[in-house]
Formats: sequence, structure tokens, C-alpha cells
Amino acid sequence: MGSGFNQTHKQCSLAELAALVPDGASIALGGSFLHRGPFAFVRELIRQGRRDLELVKQSPGYDVDILCRAGALRRVRAGIVAMEGNFGLAPWYRKAIERGEVELEEHACNSLTAGLRAAAYGVPFQPCGGLHGSALPTLNGWKCLEDPYGSGERTWVIPAVRPDFAVIQASEVDARGNVRVHGTAHWDRIMSRAAGSVLVVAEKRVDSAVFEAQPEATLVPYFMVQAYTVLPRSAWPGSCWPDYAIDYPAVEAYMDKNGDLAAHLAAAPEAGAANG
Repeated sequence: MGSGFNQTHKQCSLAELAALVPDGASIALGGSFLHRGPFAFVRELIRQGRRDLELVKQSPGYDVDILCRAGALRRVRAGIVAMEGNFGLAPWYRKAIERGEVELEEHACNSLTAGLRAAAYGVPFQPCGGLHGSALPTLNGWKCLEDPYGSGERTWVIPAVRPDFAVIQASEVDARGNVRVHGTAHWDRIMSRAAGSVLVVAEKRVDSAVFEAQPEATLVPYFMVQAYTVLPRSAWPGSCWPDYAIDYPAVEAYMDKNGDLAAHLAAAPEAGAANG
């Protein structure tokens, strides 16, 4: 755990939170496509000039695209990658992969989830269905094992995927670092269990009594969280239900190939904001 953070004083600024991730780290990013992704955190990594990162996510879009655009990534492990139906594919990501600037370990969403589950369970691999007939096992060198219980069936197994960090965009956090989200959690839960450390960007901080009144709604318990920041609208230009929807004009402006990345970063809600 970084200097200055402990189990009772975990809140920090966005800049301090991003500074915990070194060059070359592997990061799993929560959310899905343009929904509840830790996008302010991703932009802060770019502002800090981070390089050689590995991104792990079943369904990235804006996050992987802007990191490729900024030259921050060396490797991606992902399933489906897109900016969603309104905008099509992720153009800067696609260019980076086609040019060989970023290495891709291509997954199905369920195979990447299986690898994260293996890490969470503390085992070297996890069985995964639905891969027979796919080229993915050959591309990635995955193994197919015989059922040791004698059914005669064979099952593909995915090696454990252990990110250094899981970065979760939360709806609420309390002072201790308990985390919950409203609506679907996507793959955030398994990411948080698989990663070596959990960092959190929360829309707001609430009293611990809120968590105590409904403990089953806690997605990540405080003892798993290294540090967090509180920053409203930090999933912009994506959504964070029910607080705000996708900012479609902002995404459209980002997708303009003649647009300027620096101008997009400057337009973000966190730009110039004081948070701590």
C-alpha cells in the first residue's frame, strides 16, 4: 500500500489515486462500454504520462480507445471492444492493434471472466465452456483437458488472469472504503477479487449507516480497498445510473478524427477541480 494510506484514512485526490499505478502495471477497469467506467481515472493516467500499461476488461470502449490514443498501453486483454451502437468501433484502439503498437490477447467475455475467476479462487486455471470450434484457444495457446471423472468430455481451461489493480467506478463509498454501485455491477465484483489491489472512484461519500442498513448491497468490502477518491460525474462522458446518462455530444466530439485530445481532456469535469 502506498505511503500515506491506511485502513482508516483511505481518501485521497484523483491525482494521488492515479499515482499509485506505476508504469508497466496491469489494470482491470470496471464498468462496461460507456456505462460506469472509471473514466476520470483513465484520463488522469494520461495526464500523468503513464506508459506500458496492460488493460484487462471484458467490454472496454472509450477507456481502451483513449489510452491507445495517448500511447499509454502496451498490451490489452479484452473481449468485445466497441464504442457501442451509436458510434461503432473504437478507432484509435483498432489502429494501435493493426499497427502492432499494442499487443492483443483476444478473449470472449466468458473466457476472460474464467481467467479472473481462477485468480480470485487462487487456482492456476478455470474451465470455460463455449470455446469448441473457436480459434481463440489456438491463438492464445489454451489447453484442453480430459474430464478426470471419466465422462469422456474435454474442457478448455483458461490460465489465471491476475491484474495488479482493479479500478472500480462506484456509486457510493463510506469513510472506511466500503463500496457499492446502483444497477448492474457488470464484472466489477470478480475483477476486485482477482486483482492485487482495488482503487475506487466514487460519485459520492455516504455515512457508514447506509451500508450497515443494507450490508448485502456492498459490492467491495472496505478491507479490500487500498484507496479511494470522491468525484462527481467522474464516469463522464459515460453514464453512472441513476445520476446521469451518457453525454452523447461529448462522445461524438471525442470521436471526431480531427479533434484534439488535449481539448477533450480539458473539457472533462475533473479538469482543474479540487478534490481530496
